Amino acid sequence: MRNRFDTQLTLLNKEIIEMGALCETTINAAVKALIEKDRALAKQTIEAEKQIDQKEKDIEALCLKLLLQQQPVARDLRLISAALKMITDMERIGDQAADIADIVLVADLTLPTDFQDIKLMAEATIKMVTESVEAFVQRDLVLAREVIAYDDVVDDLFDVVKDDVIQLIGDMPKADKEIRNQMSLDVIDILMIAKYFERIGDHATNIAEWVEFSITGTHTEQEE
Repeated sequence: MRNRFDTQLTLLNKEIIEMGALCETTINAAVKALIEKDRALAKQTIEAEKQIDQKEKDIEALCLKLLLQQQPVARDLRLISAALKMITDMERIGDQAADIADIVLVADLTLPTDFQDIKLMAEATIKMVTESVEAFVQRDLVLAREVIAYDDVVDDLFDVVKDDVIQLIGDMPKADKEIRNQMSLDVIDILMIAKYFERIGDHATNIAEWVEFSITGTHTEQEE
């Protein structure tokens, strides 16, 4: 009985790794579509989000099967419960990446050539997603806590982006109304994209917190 249970836990790990990889791929595609103004890739990103939704359903079904058909001990029960919470956050990460792709589709957004902080936010959030999933699979409490602490980096980058936006507003041409209107729309879109990345960081933090719970039995939410 235990051997069968361990086999299913191994499958659970495999499925979560695959879902995490899908999230990473989707974020990367959204960023590339944004930088290159690639609407075709943006559409592919939105379609890929559907795969994340399906993976969430598959993992949820597996977790419920483990709970109903097996008799998990307390440690295993924490792990399965954490997995159910984690896949909800991963599904939302996919949603945020698709939201970025939506902006690429509907807006004629051009990032300033020196506007690197959005890219840095993307890299930071991908790192958090990757390492939070790795922490779960490896049962690595230290790594989980490092991910939680790293959210401060993403939050700081979000503040930098807001400062960059203020600078953009200050540099707007005062005479040309059409250019000012377009730049105003760009500013709103840049802020929205930065907020989506900030939210991805929050979801990765949530995942790491549930990893901590699965190992220690204690779940402590970070202050906003």
